[in-house]
Amino acid sequence: MSTKQIHKVIFAPQHQMGNMVIKQPLPSVHLDYLDPFVLLHHGKNVVPEDFDQHHDGVDPHPHRGFAPVTFVFEGGVQHQDSRGNKQSVLKGGVQWMNAGMGIVHSERPAVAGLQEIIQMWVNVPASHKMDQPTYYPINQKDMPAYQSEDKKVAMYVVSGELLGLKGLVPTYTSINSAMVWAEKGGKLSFDIPAGQHSFLYLLDGQITIGGQEVNKYHMVVFEKEGTNIAFEVTADAKLLFMSGESIGESIVAKGPFVMNSESEIMEAYRNYRMGK
Repeated sequence: MSTKQIHKVIFAPQHQMGNMVIKQPLPSVHLDYLDPFVLLHHGKNVVPEDFDQHHDGVDPHPHRGFAPVTFVFEGGVQHQDSRGNKQSVLKGGVQWMNAGMGIVHSERPAVAGLQEIIQMWVNVPASHKMDQPTYYPINQKDMPAYQSEDKKVAMYVVSGELLGLKGLVPTYTSINSAMVWAEKGGKLSFDIPAGQHSFLYLLDGQITIGGQEVNKYHMVVFEKEGTNIAFEVTADAKLLFMSGESIGESIVAKGPFVMNSESEIMEAYRNYRMGK
């Protein structure tokens, strides 16, 4: 077992996206791409009691060539898509969609009150970019979970394998992902495969890791060497952890599409306009 060293700690600057304010550490001026992770959006807002589930949230829009994944830390999200899927995922749940050759979906609030989500864009190999789309909604009660002996740390494994627990979402390449809730004084240590890109993102709270104090709205990016990640919680925290095997292919991400070339992006726009 060897400790993974911190490569860099990135603050998530604020961006306006339509009528929503989001925090985005990836991509940023400090990190353009962390193969296979393309984008991280952290959104936090209050849904009014009289919200309109037909018009609020994100209107129908297309995707192709990657997996848009939504981790729901507070509130709920209602997903509906052009392949006939319609599902609501509440606090602690995840919706993992492989867009494949193309899908159109909307994301609306499912419940009133505080809504806090992370949307990740996870790249997939060229050989699977034109597969048929798939959709996996998973509620927290169905996820494999680790709880520390002192009950201060709970880790819910979504994909891959962490702490001997196997996530329910199948992925094209090795992707480990987990949602973590932790109280002050809690500690967590776990191993991942060597050679993977990996990060921790703090939605809330504070941790001490590798001798550094890291606050909310920061992404901790690790070096590829080493296998063990360990930290102590110094203020109640919510975290997202992900690690993944590098795909190592050229990537072009424009608008709602992630492909391998400019010509494939142009084709995606053309197919969308033609209703294909």
